[in-house]
Amino acid sequence: MIKVSVLYPHTLGGRFDIAYYCQQHMAIVRECLGDACKGIAVDHGLASATPGEAAPFAAMGHLYFDSLEDFQQSFGPHAQRIMGDLPNFTDSQPLVQISEVKLAP
Repeated sequence: MIKVSVLYPHTLGGRFDIAYYCQQHMAIVRECLGDACKGIAVDHGLASATPGEAAPFAAMGHLYFDSLEDFQQSFGPHAQRIMGDLPNFTDSQPLVQISEVKLAP
């Protein structure tokens, strides 16, 4: 199994609408990726390890797939629609990491 993590850096004065992200954006992602996507999780940053400091990331979205190929085949045709929705909830430039899941809850 692989996990595609989309990390939205927290920036001073930056904008991130977590309600829109969870309710509208992730609904678009689910619709576009279909059954290839085995699960979705969203983390909302609360704090860093240093007391009083903001979380390094405003939010993180995680998408689970059986294989890298399943992700690429399902995302590719819908990349423009999914990425085109970003201005509706953030002005941050996301970072993407694709990982092989070795241990999960």
